[in-house]
Amino acid sequence: MRGTLQAIRRRSSDAGGSDRVASGRPAVWHLWNMCLGLFGVQIVWGLQNVNTSRIFQTLGADVDELALLWIAAPITGLLVQPVVGHLSDRTWGRLGRRRPYILAGGLLTALALLAMPSVTTLWSACLMLWVLTAAINIAMEPFRALVADTLPEPQRTSAFALQVFFIGAGAVFASALPWMLTNWFGVGGGGDTVSAAYAVGAVLLLVTVGWSVATTPERPPELLGGPADIVHPEMPSASGAAALALSGVGWTLGGALIAALTAALRAPRELYLIAGIAAVFGLLQLAAVALRRRGRTSIGMVVIVEDILHMPPVLKRLALVQFFTWFGMFALWVYAIPAVSALDPASRDPGSAGYGRSADWVGMLFAEYNAIAALVALGLPAIARRIGRRACHALCLTCGALGLLGFASFVRAGDLWLPAIGIGIAWAAILSLPYAMLSDGVPARKMGVYMGIHNIFIVLPQLVAAATLGALVRIPFGGAPAGAMTSAAVALGIGACLALTIPRASAT
Repeated sequence: MRGTLQAIRRRSSDAGGSDRVASGRPAVWHLWNMCLGLFGVQIVWGLQNVNTSRIFQTLGADVDELALLWIAAPITGLLVQPVVGHLSDRTWGRLGRRRPYILAGGLLTALALLAMPSVTTLWSACLMLWVLTAAINIAMEPFRALVADTLPEPQRTSAFALQVFFIGAGAVFASALPWMLTNWFGVGGGGDTVSAAYAVGAVLLLVTVGWSVATTPERPPELLGGPADIVHPEMPSASGAAALALSGVGWTLGGALIAALTAALRAPRELYLIAGIAAVFGLLQLAAVALRRRGRTSIGMVVIVEDILHMPPVLKRLALVQFFTWFGMFALWVYAIPAVSALDPASRDPGSAGYGRSADWVGMLFAEYNAIAALVALGLPAIARRIGRRACHALCLTCGALGLLGFASFVRAGDLWLPAIGIGIAWAAILSLPYAMLSDGVPARKMGVYMGIHNIFIVLPQLVAAATLGALVRIPFGGAPAGAMTSAAVALGIGACLALTIPRASAT
């Protein structure tokens, strides 16, 4: 960590003394204060990733239903983050540009955390997961944009790496928290442990997010630099409107075709979700054409749709890489506990003590890969400078693919600490390098909305995974959860190959 902080200081001095932010604090302390809130945010994500399947299965969910029940996470990210990014780009007040959303999201998340473990039915657990993920997405999105708003381009790789350090530390704490409460503090097992963990998470979230909001200055929007803004005409040209309308019709008809084939072939009903997303995106494009022709320019959703259609080249290629990357990670989060518990016949019953021990062990494995990510992230800037961000990202994703293959093939749960190392190396890159590449290639005044649009290509693969993993596990793998780990490994391998095709930006 010291090396990363020294690198930030050194590059700041080389840039002509730009290591001081608006308040006059050294950039390193500005970064520390700004990133601390991500420690609390990631505690929430860590608790959710480790315990959601556990809560669902305890309430009676079957293994092949888990992916669909998790659908709240990607759906809310798909809707919330672009909207929050768009709104925060246009916000300026006493708290600044991004901080009002960070604070509001943190407060809502803390309330949802306290309520989630108290649910007693499967439908109420699903509802609370929707509320929790919506709230945490409101808080999460602006943290990425804060880095791009505050720092010059040469410092951003190190800054995003430092964010990963705090994210990894929060995830380690969250993943190990249920185990620590049980074994160190004697908290009763099962629901009592989960409830206590969520309460601790709520308190730490409020403390860390509150600290970041109170100590992080923001620059007024007029002082932001970066690539020139993408300008959309008030009225689309005839050819532009025709192209947008044609695209909208194509997406709408494509969604209808997927729905018709799903019904005709009696395919898994989860595919209706994919059909609906395609159709809605097509209809939004048609609405954008109609509203622009009438002179309507202030409707946020129309602007977001147009920004999607005018994405910079780096974001377009990153979208493909992120699809396969996050498909694989979503499969890991959903099926890790069932896959590990299936290794021991005494652990397969969700109501058994053995299942609880397996779930706690998965928490420790998640803590391990997040700890590895936190440490590896501190070395990523140096590796990326030597071999380039693209090659560095591809190398790390390859390590993750090998790690997921280990989860699919190892026969002893106690040996899974080894493949978890590979997953941790991949996770370090996933949480930092795409954001560094993106921040260098998008307009500064649209940084929030493009960070949110980038998140669309993180959550869309999770939606696809939620719609298809149940069938993948049920049909080709005979219901064995390890099949999901194999699918995840293949997905990360494809993502590693595609990472080498990302266009080079100024610092790539």
